[in-house]
Amino acid sequence: MVVIVVSGPPGSGKTTQAKMIAEHYGLRYHSAGIIFRSIAKEKGLSLEELSVLASKDPSIDIEIDRRTYEEALKGDVVIDGHLTSWVISEIADVRIYVTASLITRIKRIAHRDGKSFEEAAIETIVREYLQYRRFIEYYGIDPYDTSIFDIVVNTDRLSPQEVFEIISSYIDKILKENKP
Repeated sequence: MVVIVVSGPPGSGKTTQAKMIAEHYGLRYHSAGIIFRSIAKEKGLSLEELSVLASKDPSIDIEIDRRTYEEALKGDVVIDGHLTSWVISEIADVRIYVTASLITRIKRIAHRDGKSFEEAAIETIVREYLQYRRFIEYYGIDPYDTSIFDIVVNTDRLSPQEVFEIISSYIDKILKENKP
């Protein structure tokens, strides 16, 4: 049974890497971000609007964390999310952090979501600011502190495949060391 978690800011490549890891190792894939997006859709809100609401209503984060923790307990899963590594830290076998510069991440988000750079920039900056405040206030976690991670990869100058090669070589090492 293995639990791998991939965290990082929006547009860093965490979902891309988590899906590649899940496929490569034959694991299930779970995303805290998909839960957040589904809650936004259920409430008829944009991600920015839900972030504002979540900054006033901790039940949104608590629900995302609960569902994520339950998925982790089932094992054989790769989970991605901004705070996921902290939420399931004690049961994660591998904690991965991917990051990129703000400009790179905004460009990726604009492309992914079919938005202008300006729209993506506003949404990303507001979302990250509100998330940062929530994470500090609700959890006492600084999401920019990467000290809990086993591996940190900057994806700015690397293709998704190159990032995956770095990450998978580390995972292979850990899985080999932990074989019964």
